[in-house]
Amino acid sequence: MNHHFLLIIHLLSATVWVGGHLLLVFGHLPQALKEKDPSIILNYEKKYEPAGMTALVLLVVTGILMAYKYGVSIDYWFQFATPVEKVISTKLLLLFLTVAFALSAQFRVIPKLKNNPDKLPEMAFHILSVTTIGVLMLIFGSYIRFGGF
Repeated sequence: MNHHFLLIIHLLSATVWVGGHLLLVFGHLPQALKEKDPSIILNYEKKYEPAGMTALVLLVVTGILMAYKYGVSIDYWFQFATPVEKVISTKLLLLFLTVAFALSAQFRVIPKLKNNPDKLPEMAFHILSVTTIGVLMLIFGSYIRFGGF
């Protein structure tokens, strides 16, 4: 598959993923915290989730395909030997951290959040963490253009 096409799909997916989380952080989270109303977050998540999860899957698939195009196959993940390996390995670690936060939110926080507004600060921590990780992944991805860091 053409590298340029993969990059475009990857960047569009990153726009949806990171942009959706930034919208949540700056557009919905402050209101939910102020009003102590978890439904503001839950309603946004329900609308955003199909696009957000599709974007995340596309990010993972295109990221892995591009890693192979850069010569960083699974055998070289987490070796941190070359600058490109460092970027790819760092992004993979951040992806695993994102998955950990997502699983924690989905199975531990959200079920309690529906009936307990006191869980909003914990949910806010998860939201801010995933958003920060997404922004960091975007920044690290830009280093590929220059051969890594």
